[in-house]
Amino acid sequence: MAETLSERLERLLPGGRGVWVPMDHSTSRYPEAGLGDTDAAVDAAISGGADAIILQKGAVSHHAGRTGWGGFVCHVSASTVHGGTRSQDKVSVATARECLSRGATGLSAQINLGEDAEADMIERMGSLTSDAHPLGLPVLGMAYPRGPNLVLDPTDSTHGIAHAVRLAWELGCHIAKVPWTGSPESFSVVVSAAPIPVLIAGGPGGTAFTGLLGIVEQAMGAGGAGVCIGRQVFGAEDPAAHVRALSAIVHNGESASEAASHLR
Repeated sequence: MAETLSERLERLLPGGRGVWVPMDHSTSRYPEAGLGDTDAAVDAAISGGADAIILQKGAVSHHAGRTGWGGFVCHVSASTVHGGTRSQDKVSVATARECLSRGATGLSAQINLGEDAEADMIERMGSLTSDAHPLGLPVLGMAYPRGPNLVLDPTDSTHGIAHAVRLAWELGCHIAKVPWTGSPESFSVVVSAAPIPVLIAGGPGGTAFTGLLGIVEQAMGAGGAGVCIGRQVFGAEDPAAHVRALSAIVHNGESASEAASHLR
């Protein structure tokens, strides 16, 4: 018997919390530090205790067949840095049923709010959740308010991030991934915007990982459900240790300083 939506969500977000590692970056640009050997990157994340790994469909087929692991999420959105004015227009490159057949337990797609192609990305997300619904596949909505056409309310301490979460939920997503807002107070507004788990993104590389652990601790204290962090994991010298440190905060309630001990 096929798994139900609730069973799949529990696998990807045990107890409602999760450490997710996206590795879809090299679709957009390549080379990407840490993703030259995807077998090694995926194996390290799994051994560190990741709850989910996000991959494009070709990589899902490869790694699901190779590992038999059940935490792969298929990312259906794509664009490249070579796309000129359309480089932030995330087109759909897979269907829900196809991702399921390739070994995925869940799906993800991206909307960039404020981009000229925002309406098209909203339509694609809506189509994906419609197709996923009868299959019982959970959908992560990566929602980023980042385009040149953003109209921000001057009273909005989240700078559009709460709206991004609300949009993801109203389009049928079961989980949202958004940027950190900069403070627990503003992030609590984000979390309260919709009744779905909210994961924080890691952002560009270069931030000290110990500093990122402090942000994760604050986000969890503000009601966050976990993390969806890629480069700070797969680009690390010891990716498995970075996953363990994140899991210590997300799943075990450790402080950032306690979690840092897993890096040694």
